[in-house]
Amino acid sequence: MIKAVIFDLDGTLLNRDESVKKFINNQYERLNVWVRHIPKEKYITRFIELDDRGNVWKDKVYQQLTGELDITGITWEDLLQDYISQFKNNCIPFPNLLSMLDELKSNNLILGMITNGKGQFQKDNIKALGIENYFGTILVSELEGIKKPDPKIFKRALEQLNVSPNESIFVGDHPENDVKAAQNVGIKGIWKKDFQWNNIEADFTIDDLSELTSIIVKLSKQNTKSY
Repeated sequence: MIKAVIFDLDGTLLNRDESVKKFINNQYERLNVWVRHIPKEKYITRFIELDDRGNVWKDKVYQQLTGELDITGITWEDLLQDYISQFKNNCIPFPNLLSMLDELKSNNLILGMITNGKGQFQKDNIKALGIENYFGTILVSELEGIKKPDPKIFKRALEQLNVSPNESIFVGDHPENDVKAAQNVGIKGIWKKDFQWNNIEADFTIDDLSELTSIIVKLSKQNTKSY
């Protein structure tokens, strides 16, 4: 019987790619007095390249960006602070996020979240999506002192939700940090498709968050038959 669903955040619930595009477009407009010598498309494109889908923290991104694009009058630290304080205002959820969470809660499932990233920054983004109250536990790697794919952070979530691995599923977009890491501790790994990877060895694959409920029903039926 599935009792708990645990989620990744970026690329799973939060459409990070679209949120980054929206943020960097708005940053260019807000800080135009210092960056208007750079074509807007160049500023946006280069930031996205350097960011590498969130794999590079923004201190390094902005240090390189200010040097390459000859930005003066505003420091890379200022740009970084703008990112930290303003990104939350640009968060775009994936389709069907709230309806999916409502449906899971109405089916008495316990929800959790494990996300890598900076503590307050990720908490602000979760709050911006309006979803923090759905979750029984939210673990952010910086605050926990461990990060995915470390099995300890998955075990900590299970303990806090008071469920066993075989009563849980994990939903994420990263093949190693999410799907395989969850499977390594005995949790079913569901891959939310991402264009970056192919042929992922997941227990299930979804394109859209709305597909989750039918998977849980399928798993519950399988478990009933196995007794």
